Amino acid sequence: MSETNKDELFEKLTPLQYHVTQEAGTEQAFTGEFWDTKTNGTYRCVVCEAELFSSDTKYDSGSGWPSFWEPAEDGAIDTKPDRSLLRVRTEVTCSNCGAHLGHVFDDGPNPTGLRYCINSASLDLQSDGDA
Repeated sequence: MSETNKDELFEKLTPLQYHVTQEAGTEQAFTGEFWDTKTNGTYRCVVCEAELFSSDTKYDSGSGWPSFWEPAEDGAIDTKPDRSLLRVRTEVTCSNCGAHLGHVFDDGPNPTGLRYCINSASLDLQSDGDA
């Protein structure tokens, strides 16, 4: 990332949003803005505003982070192996800008069996009433 882009992101994002999206950080469980929200709408990337998840696929996983069983559309997110923390997990990033969003696990509900465990700090919610 160029210094100009880095400076722009420092101005645009909160320190936590920057840490999560640009440094692959994680917010503390049960503290994020969206972990327990029931608002209907579209979850967008806080960095580039790309559509990532729908409230239609959000569910309470009990993990303390917003959890979804499916992205908004094919190609909305990218995944890659994450070997930090002495184990292999699957990192989830925004396919448009590369922002770190969280991780995906294979212990989710039907129909996909997936749990996209996403940091609230990486998301912006556009409620159906705001569209």
